[in-house]
Amino acid sequence: MNESILVILAYLIGSIPTSVWVSKSVFNIDIRNYGSGNAGATNTFRVLGSKWGSFVMLVDVTKGVIATSLYILIPYYMSHELARTNFMIILGLAAVVGHIFPIWAEFKGGKGVATILGMAIAIQPIVAVLCLVVFAFTLITTRFVSLSSMLAGIAFMVLILFIFNEQEPMYRAFAIIVALMVIITHQKNIGRLLKGTESKVPLFKNKNKSQEA
Repeated sequence: MNESILVILAYLIGSIPTSVWVSKSVFNIDIRNYGSGNAGATNTFRVLGSKWGSFVMLVDVTKGVIATSLYILIPYYMSHELARTNFMIILGLAAVVGHIFPIWAEFKGGKGVATILGMAIAIQPIVAVLCLVVFAFTLITTRFVSLSSMLAGIAFMVLILFIFNEQEPMYRAFAIIVALMVIITHQKNIGRLLKGTESKVPLFKNKNKSQEA
């Protein structure tokens, strides 16, 4: 199996539209027609509640982990750390692109934050856990998933560039790209946060699909 096939497979894994399939199969709706119209975990929390929001987030994170770990199918990468890390980044980014532009859901997906987290878990677990702590703390204290995602993305960059001081150029570039990507994809959320109109998510209760925050 060569690298090109694995990159395509990573994209297809990332393309699994978890929130769309859940909303259609369980609630007989398309999540993209409710709330913010986004097919990600944030909007699932907002529209369907914490139970299904947590499920969608978990699956989307798992997509990133699995796609990024496809390198194990090529023996060469098992013994070449630098090449392995670079290829893992390529696989992970393919999965993120799949999540944002899923072939299984008319290329209308989510923002890729959960899949990026899964990618980070596969590449650098310690950094991923620290980012998850930032995300969880911000979410619990503010109930803004968008703000939590952005701060976690910025924390990832800071940890890679300054705390762990990773020297691999591609890894450093990836950390910067992640932070920029998270901010760019949350521009509308930033506007709502500044205006005080951003919706908070229900953390400890489920919501009916007709209840929009």
